[in-house]
Amino acid sequence: MKRMLLALTALMLPIAAFSADKLDTGDTAWMMISTALVLLMTPAGLALFYAGMTRSKNALNTYMMVTGAFVLAMIVWVVAGYSLAFGTAESAGIQKFVGGLGNVLLSGIKWTDLSGSYPTYVFVAFQGTFAAITVAIASGSVIGRMKFSTWMVVVALWGLIVYAPIAHMVWGGDGALLFDAGALDFAGGTVVHMNGGLAGLVLAILLGKRSGYPKIAMKPFSIILTALGAALLWFGWYGFNAGSAFGANAIAGLALLTTTIATAAAGLTWLVLEWVIYKKPTLLGVASGIVAGLVAITPAAGFVSVGGAFIVGIVGSIVGFFGVVVLKKKLGYDDSLDAFGIHFLAGLWGALATGLLAVNDKELLWDGPMKEAGDRMGQFMVQVESVVVVGLWTLIGTVIVYFIASALTGGARVDAETEEIGLDESLHGERGVNL
Repeated sequence: MKRMLLALTALMLPIAAFSADKLDTGDTAWMMISTALVLLMTPAGLALFYAGMTRSKNALNTYMMVTGAFVLAMIVWVVAGYSLAFGTAESAGIQKFVGGLGNVLLSGIKWTDLSGSYPTYVFVAFQGTFAAITVAIASGSVIGRMKFSTWMVVVALWGLIVYAPIAHMVWGGDGALLFDAGALDFAGGTVVHMNGGLAGLVLAILLGKRSGYPKIAMKPFSIILTALGAALLWFGWYGFNAGSAFGANAIAGLALLTTTIATAAAGLTWLVLEWVIYKKPTLLGVASGIVAGLVAITPAAGFVSVGGAFIVGIVGSIVGFFGVVVLKKKLGYDDSLDAFGIHFLAGLWGALATGLLAVNDKELLWDGPMKEAGDRMGQFMVQVESVVVVGLWTLIGTVIVYFIASALTGGARVDAETEEIGLDESLHGERGVNL
């Protein structure tokens, strides 16, 4: 054991030597754990959450859409996405919107390099899980009718054309458009949830409604799986939100508590809404409320107080409920698993609420109009600017990606027979559920 500790110490020595920053083993351990927690959210949490809500004949395809997106998006991220999001462009004009290509395949980054107090390689992996879950969220809107081949092309292109530039504008550091403006997004309200939710709606509208929708009832085949997925999402979300403090520190503790409060409040709010309106509280409703609360608190987790967390969670649940139960029916779009209703709308509320409720504390790791001048309305307007810019970029970029992917795969939609049989057997030759 002593020899092993000496060897590990020897391995750590060059890390400090190669960087002005100092490696902190506690921060490093926390960031690696957070990365694993966020990874769990997609091929386990989100995949189960979505698969349980779909019809039995499409359950396996639903799981495949999420898992396929995750594995491909991670590769795209390492090849070029990270460089476009966090690299440096050659001109200041380009730097406002997207990074450069200097870190393609992570060139120029050594295993000894640090991002603050932990290895840059860990930061790359951590951010890669964010990129992967964002596009996977969008899959929930097109379940049951999109070709798997088209979807995989969408994933590859969307990660480079839409996700990476948005991540850069919000989180890319000095010179990036929304970062310089002082936009606050602690863990991805705009970058992840608004982005993925709106992309899903755009794809759903371009693809068209499922055959028979809304006349034919398309009930979830396993609400238990959906509830289990929601529980895994909540568990993994601690890495998502508390990990975005980038260290085992007090802000991580704040984010952990506000995430817990907002999520519990949102789950309870959805339950009460159903109980009052329909006289029957449902497990699917509680699971949906939990996810709406998680989404809403994401941009605010490290910025708001306990009271603020309650407000974000309760209103986020109401907004998500409205999107799923009222707006979807009113506008008539077919968002299969309500990616837009929950992720975009609750994410939009969370992003705006951050400007209204952020604590003006100079010890917190953020900057913006309110930090120095106490200008809350100024901060709110910056938040409005950020959601408008992200919304427009997502809208235009997703339309472009859809038509390219559709052209490359001979059309994006499966034929009528495939849709009727179910995508599990037709596209994958497997049965997700044996009934």
